[in-house]
Amino acid sequence: MKRIMIVDDHPVMRMGYRFLIESEPDLSVCCEAGSALEAMDIARRDRPDLMIVDISLGGMNGIVLIKNLLAEMPDLLTLVVSTHDETIYSERAIHAGARGYVMKSEVDRTIVEAVRRVLRGGFYLSDQMSARILSQFQKMKKGRPDQASSEIDQLSDRELEVFELIGEGMSIQDIADALLISPKTVESHRGRIKQKLSLETSTALLQRATLWVEQRP
Repeated sequence: MKRIMIVDDHPVMRMGYRFLIESEPDLSVCCEAGSALEAMDIARRDRPDLMIVDISLGGMNGIVLIKNLLAEMPDLLTLVVSTHDETIYSERAIHAGARGYVMKSEVDRTIVEAVRRVLRGGFYLSDQMSARILSQFQKMKKGRPDQASSEIDQLSDRELEVFELIGEGMSIQDIADALLISPKTVESHRGRIKQKLSLETSTALLQRATLWVEQRP
C-alpha cells in the first residue's frame, strides 16, 4: 500500500483528493496539511511515499516547500497540483525536484494516473507542456535558445509570487501578511523585480504586473 500525503490550504480540495486516491485499492492517504510549515513537521514524522503539493500556501509556497523537504528527504516523491499557469510554474516545480505537475482543472481525470506514474519512477506533465519542453530542448541542442525565455523567467520563485500579488492589486502590507514576511522584505523583492524587468517606477511595475495577471491563461 503506497502512502500519500496531501498539502493544500483548502479542506474541500484535500477531501476531493482523498476521495479519488482512496478509491484505488493500493493507495491510501496517510496524512494531510493545510500549510507549508505544518507539512514540514508531518512529513518528517509520517514519511509518506508521495506528497501532493499546492503552490499557494501561506508563508512558504509549495515550490520552496519541495526544495526544503527534498534537502532533508531526497527520496520523497512530490507532485504539484495547482491552479497556477502550467507554462510558468511547471518548469520551476520540476527544477525544484517535483516529479510532475497537474492543473486543478484536470484533477478528476488525471490525478490517479499522475500519482501512479510518479510512483513508478516517471514524470507527469500534460501533453502540451511535454511538447513545449521538448521543443526548448531541441532549440538548445541546435544552439538557438529561445530568446523569450521571457523576462519573467528571470524572477526567483518568491519574486514571481510577489509580482503576481502586485498584479492582483494587493498592497505591500497585504503581500507581507499573505506571505508571512515583513513589509521591508516585500520592498526588497519589489526593488529586485523592477531591476530585473528594467522598470524605473513603482507605477510601471504595477502596470506590468497587472497586465501579466490579466493575460495569464
